[in-house]
Amino acid sequence: MGKRGGKRFTGRGGRGGRGGQRDQRERVDYQEVPKQNALYERYYNELGLVPEEEREEFWAALRRDLPNSFRFTGSKAHAIPVQQRLKNHYVPEITSIRHNGELVEPPTPLPWFPDELAWQMTTPKSVVRRFPPFASFQKFLVSETSVGNISRQEAVSMIPPLVMDVKPGMTVLDMCAAPGSKAAQLIEMVHGGEEARMRQVVRRVRKEEGKDMSPDGEETQELMKDEEENGDWSDDGRTTGLLIANDADYKRAHMLIHQMKRLNSPNLIVTNHDATMYPSIKLPSEPVHDGGVPKNRYLKFDRILADVPCSGDGTCRKNPGVWKDWNPGNGLGLYVTQVRILVRALQMLKVGGRVVYSTCSMNPVENEAVVASAIERCGGLSKVIIVDCSSALPKLKRRPGLKQWKVMDKQGKLWHSWSEVDDQKAKVGPEGLGKLVEGMFPPTVASDAGDTIPLEKCMRVYGHLQDTGGFFITVLEKQTEIKARPEAESKKTEPKPSVIAAVEEIEAQPANGTNTLDRVDALDDMGPQQNQENGGGEGPSAAARQNKENAPREQISPQKRALHDEADAEASTKRPKFREEVDEAAPQGIEDRQVHFPPPPGAELDITRPEAAPIVKPESSLPQYQKRRNNQPFEEPFKYLDPNHEELQNIHEFYHISPQFPKDRFMVRNAMGSPVKTIYYTSTLARDILTENEGKGLKFVHCGVKMFVKQDVQKVGVCKWRIQTDGLPILESWVGEERVVRLWSRTTLKKLLVEMFPKVDGNGWQDLGEIGERVRDIEMGCCALRVEKSEGEDGFSERMVLPLWRSLHSLNLMLPKEDRKAMLLRLYNDDSPLMDHSKDRFNRQPNGDHASSDVELKDELVVGADDEEIAAAGVPATEEGAMNMEDDAYSKVEDEAAKQVEVAVGVRDEEDEFNKTV
Repeated sequence: MGKRGGKRFTGRGGRGGRGGQRDQRERVDYQEVPKQNALYERYYNELGLVPEEEREEFWAALRRDLPNSFRFTGSKAHAIPVQQRLKNHYVPEITSIRHNGELVEPPTPLPWFPDELAWQMTTPKSVVRRFPPFASFQKFLVSETSVGNISRQEAVSMIPPLVMDVKPGMTVLDMCAAPGSKAAQLIEMVHGGEEARMRQVVRRVRKEEGKDMSPDGEETQELMKDEEENGDWSDDGRTTGLLIANDADYKRAHMLIHQMKRLNSPNLIVTNHDATMYPSIKLPSEPVHDGGVPKNRYLKFDRILADVPCSGDGTCRKNPGVWKDWNPGNGLGLYVTQVRILVRALQMLKVGGRVVYSTCSMNPVENEAVVASAIERCGGLSKVIIVDCSSALPKLKRRPGLKQWKVMDKQGKLWHSWSEVDDQKAKVGPEGLGKLVEGMFPPTVASDAGDTIPLEKCMRVYGHLQDTGGFFITVLEKQTEIKARPEAESKKTEPKPSVIAAVEEIEAQPANGTNTLDRVDALDDMGPQQNQENGGGEGPSAAARQNKENAPREQISPQKRALHDEADAEASTKRPKFREEVDEAAPQGIEDRQVHFPPPPGAELDITRPEAAPIVKPESSLPQYQKRRNNQPFEEPFKYLDPNHEELQNIHEFYHISPQFPKDRFMVRNAMGSPVKTIYYTSTLARDILTENEGKGLKFVHCGVKMFVKQDVQKVGVCKWRIQTDGLPILESWVGEERVVRLWSRTTLKKLLVEMFPKVDGNGWQDLGEIGERVRDIEMGCCALRVEKSEGEDGFSERMVLPLWRSLHSLNLMLPKEDRKAMLLRLYNDDSPLMDHSKDRFNRQPNGDHASSDVELKDELVVGADDEEIAAAGVPATEEGAMNMEDDAYSKVEDEAAKQVEVAVGVRDEEDEFNKTV
């Protein structure tokens, strides 16, 4: 939900839009904070948010604990089986519990969320901790959350993506995306129906080749019918859309990646920019003929989510700091930033596209006032309209937006109109009124289209309506291209600059015989000159300012850092300027200018002249590990491989990959552009964006799904590139039968999940059920294990695909322990410990018939690990050591990334997991 921007509030303070500092104070227990705040209550009572008869219920709800809520993630075909486990097993168990003579209320689906894929639970913790069925349910939640099948997300936070009307094939931007729950919803929508479309395409290809096709699950079959008419078929069923998820804070951007990594989307790009001046993204020019001049093209979005930094006073049910620290200045201070983000979103939107603006605040200054000001700056209702969404989510209870409201100043005084403030300033001066601007008040002038802005079409959600937090949502639609008025020309969004006020003051005073030049000279004595870089006149562009803002700084002592941060925060409120995004050739030097710091490897920007060409320096003169501002590590470049690269050819030959699978979307992340350790896969549009904007300063943090990882194998002729778990769902349908193992029995799959490294050589294959002969005969290396749909009690209702490694002596599912345990719990209701057969072979005497060399055993133990990750690892002598080695091999990369963002992997506080505002 909207990030909380007030300095005093704990939790997610305004880093989504412009950046901010982590609040280091300890969390205050909810029960310890008195749920009283006179200003807070007086302001919203005066506004009349709810009728008088609902007021008591409104405040009572805000003082109650917030229900726990969660959402099933991934494609519908993937999410439904996890949901069915909850409905068929855990809900009946909980329903039978009695507490104080009454039945305990079980988890219930949110009535307005499609397909019952979001649930909430109101049972108090004291009850949850007393009864074993709740403990079992909690274990299920934690297990499925850890593997990414469940997202614990506040209910109202799920609303904005649902009203965006995202369709497959659309380009979508989430401007303030961290920590990523709404971005996860959006990428699921971008991929909507993709699995069914791809299966249909593969079925057609297999039929043309005269090959059989494994049966699809029931959910996939249903989705196939829906996709036949409305699906995105232009790329063999693969979605052609894109989500760009942005956050201004580098660490939060990596938190966003961590949140979304289980979705494994090649159609996702994560960026790290200030949302108020998000840069234009260049696209490849269209082909030209007969000596024509290519025209510059820039990416426009079909849908944009602006879930902006806000005061967060609608989250008081779960954030006790709201009650303790709320004051009217919190919302007043964020208004200008919120308007800038919304205006920038409208600039980047396609005509006919939608922007959803949302906050977790109830304050009209942050809500209706921002919407009205942005529409006014963009040219009125002839340019931008508010979409009526009253029919969307019919079971969601909501209230219309406010058309009239009052504004409370920092001293707690209420103002009915801007004219009252103007009169007060004329009488006693501006003291105490500096933050108030005209745009914060209800609009009084009709729009350019001749109509009053219909703010009642905005949506307000209050806690007492459906036991949720407070939230605000507005859907805007762009009617024609816009040219937003500069902020300096809009009297509604920012107070008069001090220089203009000084000029008016001089003109109002008698000249006393002085000439005009004397009056102008007097400006120097009346106030500091405006810094053109930060807002005035025809100074450097927004891109130039970010060049300087993101440039490396001299070392700052801890004592000075706080002052520098405050200065940065103050400077960040200045008005940025944008180059117009039109489809025509840019002025000379614009298209290849350096936009943001840092430069690419081997280049350094002239900070005082951002438009200058990069100065190439010898590689040896550069620091080995460059850093961005705020200790942000330098991101490795994205380099795409030649489709005919030798390594790609070897991979395709070994796995017998269909020639219909694209070969021009594989990339690596190193300056040499060589496949050293990992090969990633992206969508076509993501590739075009990364290649076209390379070296132009856009701060790309993440893109691509790990498809192949280099494996240290001991046998000649075995492909050293294994299919990574992340990329297997994308590739598996195109892998040849030579590298496929099929499984139908639940008993066999359970054995593979419980037992690590079961023996294959000798007579071991005979204990592996229907796959025994196949895994005995298949060549060493990685293969795809297809768990097929089958009838009977020992069969599966839905198909699955898992990565399998055949080593010299054994077999192993390439899954982390947490994934194994989650599947055991979901499919078999089994939480028994895992067994590691590698320990048995290690403990045998070297002169035994079945003794394995240390090299062979090590190869089995580290299956799924990168060779450099295990180079220094010894062979463990205990079961625990073997399992720890496997875990380390799978999660080292994620752990390193988590350390950079100060997230402790594996440390899951129940409060944070279940109740965090996301």
